[in-house]
Amino acid sequence: MAIYLDHNATTALDERVLQAMLPYFREEYGNPSSLHQSGRRARTALDTAREQVAALVNAHPSQVVFTSGGTEANNLALKGIAMRRAPGLLALSAAEHASVIGPAQALARQGWQLQAVALADSGQLDGDSLQDVLDRRPALLALMMANNETGVLFDVAGVAPTIHEAGTVLLVDAVQAVGKLPVDFAASGAHLMSLSAHKIYGPKGAGALIVDKALDIEPLLHGGEQEKSRRAGTENVAAIVGFGKAAELALAELEQRHTHMRALQQHLEQRLRVEMSKIVLFGAEVERLPNTTYFAIPGIDGETLIGSLDQAGVAVASGSACGSGDVDPSHVLLAMGVDRALASAAVRVSLGKDTCREEVDAFVDQLKVQVKMLQSFGSLACA
Repeated sequence: MAIYLDHNATTALDERVLQAMLPYFREEYGNPSSLHQSGRRARTALDTAREQVAALVNAHPSQVVFTSGGTEANNLALKGIAMRRAPGLLALSAAEHASVIGPAQALARQGWQLQAVALADSGQLDGDSLQDVLDRRPALLALMMANNETGVLFDVAGVAPTIHEAGTVLLVDAVQAVGKLPVDFAASGAHLMSLSAHKIYGPKGAGALIVDKALDIEPLLHGGEQEKSRRAGTENVAAIVGFGKAAELALAELEQRHTHMRALQQHLEQRLRVEMSKIVLFGAEVERLPNTTYFAIPGIDGETLIGSLDQAGVAVASGSACGSGDVDPSHVLLAMGVDRALASAAVRVSLGKDTCREEVDAFVDQLKVQVKMLQSFGSLACA
């Protein structure tokens, strides 16, 4: 029996989402920019999806810019602000996703200075480091709402007033938080917020950037007036309709999903603590996503363990890249001060709305089998 416990990477398309999308692959194929009836029906479908996505994060529909996913949304946010300004200071937390780090590094090659906000050992933001960064008055600061590896939450709303006082534009990557926690764009203090459909049981290839009404951004794509001239190109109507339906369901079922995943997370971690000697749980002492457990077993290489579990029919994720030609373990764990050898042993389990207790128990049972087998071969941690 295959057990999928990698929902922070992607989620299965909800059947209800698929049913909402199907008409827009064949029967309703109009271009939403066309003025005839077919085009107007497509436009209405986009408008409905925009309202659904906006409702999920308490934003106004006019603030929603549809993109191809969270990566494009983060690129649009960072580059869209940078292209309207002279190069200055761009700051980001040491825990940010590659879709933030990548465009930030691209801007650095164009003259922007980069500075990272350090992490505390818990995985949360280091308050002194944040203040030091803000004292330099960065033009833009990127902070994720929830970390994709550890699940640790950043108190974005709590630090937003200080960020505003510095005159800094705040980008909040809410890709992992939305659908698992209540997310309120208005209350968060964010000027920009990135979202992704396939993290909430919607289709791949759809995302959104929520943009403060007072903010002006330069589009990455030119050549059309779609998305109020903020993202040119004919919209992927079927994917956007699916995103909208997924957002509607995520909002309606938020409490139920949260409660279900939190109970499973607690059960999982209780078994791990009791049955796995020397296990280390990362970020477990602070607020985290209800579905994410990040751990390491000293002496067992994370990617080797992932491979063994995969062969046994269990899909989880590794925090290390030492098996793929990159010897560096998780940059998030290193920023938390975790020893490199221990960071190389990291494994992430991320639960979903349809994960059941039996699957969690089967995972722990199989984990014990695979760890015992690997330990019999001696230390397999990355050097």
